[in-house]
Amino acid sequence: MATRPLLLIAATAALSLAAPSFAQQAAGGQAVMFGADLFEYITDGFSLKGRAEVMQGDNRLRANAITGHTTNNELTRVEATGDVYFVTPDQTIHGQSAVYTLTNDTVVVTGNVILTQGKNVMTGSRLTYNTRTQAARMEGSPRGAAGNRVQGVFYPSGSGNPG
Repeated sequence: MATRPLLLIAATAALSLAAPSFAQQAAGGQAVMFGADLFEYITDGFSLKGRAEVMQGDNRLRANAITGHTTNNELTRVEATGDVYFVTPDQTIHGQSAVYTLTNDTVVVTGNVILTQGKNVMTGSRLTYNTRTQAARMEGSPRGAAGNRVQGVFYPSGSGNPG
């Protein structure tokens, strides 16, 4: 899955205005496009607000706002908030917020998470995904909250499901 390159590119694309060589290293050879109603270069990174999206190849990260944080000119964390979508050719993840921590290759999506792959669907309140190991964990809401269980529907690969 190309989660890490896309999120890294999201940040480096915006940071390329200040550090073009860093952006070229992370781009992996594919063009990176980003758009938003507002772009800001901030002290510890960048901010995209209003219909924020970052695209690389067939991958897209879209949210109301996307913020990248740096430490010593190194991207360390990317946060997406408000109606977050991460879309690849194989799957779509939707939630209300997402945080990608580069130091441990972990993406955490929270808030009514819906993960789809082909016809397969899984829902929960929190999805933790390691982009390096591809380990994933979906959690339900805390006890007592509405819809507190993880739920899923999976189709056997022989049933016409592409994934």
